[in-house]
Amino acid sequence: MRGSIRAATSSTKNGNTGEAPAASPPPSGGLLRRQGSLVPQRSIAGRSLVMVIAIMTFLACLAAGAAYLVARAVNDWTSSIASEMTIEVRPMPGRDIEADVSAAADAARKTNGVSEVKVYTRAESEALLQPWIGTGLDVTDLPIPRMITLGQQPHARPDTADLSRRLAALGPAASLDDHRAFISRLSTMANALIVVAIGIVVLVLAASGLAVGFATRSAVALNHEVVEVLHLVGADDNFVAGEFQRRFFALGVEGGAIGAAAAAICYFVAGILSTTFASSAAADQMEAVFGSFRFGALGYVLIAAVAVTVAFSTSIVSRLTVKRRLRSMA
Repeated sequence: MRGSIRAATSSTKNGNTGEAPAASPPPSGGLLRRQGSLVPQRSIAGRSLVMVIAIMTFLACLAAGAAYLVARAVNDWTSSIASEMTIEVRPMPGRDIEADVSAAADAARKTNGVSEVKVYTRAESEALLQPWIGTGLDVTDLPIPRMITLGQQPHARPDTADLSRRLAALGPAASLDDHRAFISRLSTMANALIVVAIGIVVLVLAASGLAVGFATRSAVALNHEVVEVLHLVGADDNFVAGEFQRRFFALGVEGGAIGAAAAAICYFVAGILSTTFASSAAADQMEAVFGSFRFGALGYVLIAAVAVTVAFSTSIVSRLTVKRRLRSMA
């Protein structure tokens, strides 16, 4: 096709227009489509663009996957923390701590919405301090507070105001912590991380769009004579833009598939490694931040959605760029 179009261009430049343009194929472009594509199927620029799109898609998928893991971990944290409350009973001079613990536990059992009350013994309270102070230390003389954990009834919110009043009536030794302040700080931090990850995805997609725009303008410039001849034979801007759009959509699909596959493999391997080294300190820290490193089907669907978005954005950007260039050439 390129040879026939170049011949027509040469004839036009030499003034031998004759009646050839009138006898050319109809504007529908059916013959042009049967003979080949307007844009070269394989070129150095095309291969380079595929690699750029693949890298951008890979980075976008990594960011989107990280946002998904953080969101799921925060949901697990908040659902677990919000289902329990804690009463702390501190040793006070001149008071019997065992009596204070028993009175606080009785007050909790009388509160609406509380389904379970667990009183920690002195030994269990000391064991809670071992991750911070280590083992083998004599803490007999330390004023260690006693803990009482409260379980909530499903789909019910305990009357924390009533429980706080009951504990206040017992004296200053007992205090209630419903973890609302911690949950609020945790949600704020997680939402900030998710916003940053989404921002990275948007920036990567914008950079990919800029690369596609530059590549499209370059392709239009290289095929300038071809575009002119297509206009001579009656092809409109929509047909020409459609040819470029199909070619760049194919490049976007190829690059998006490569980048998404690489990101999916990374998360799959990370899941295997987290399972293999689950007992290590590094794995414990990762699980504390991201929860159990199970990407799940929804995570892979998210990666596929990013790849599809990249492909369609590549197609749309190329079409808009071509139509803008054609208007400037008119």
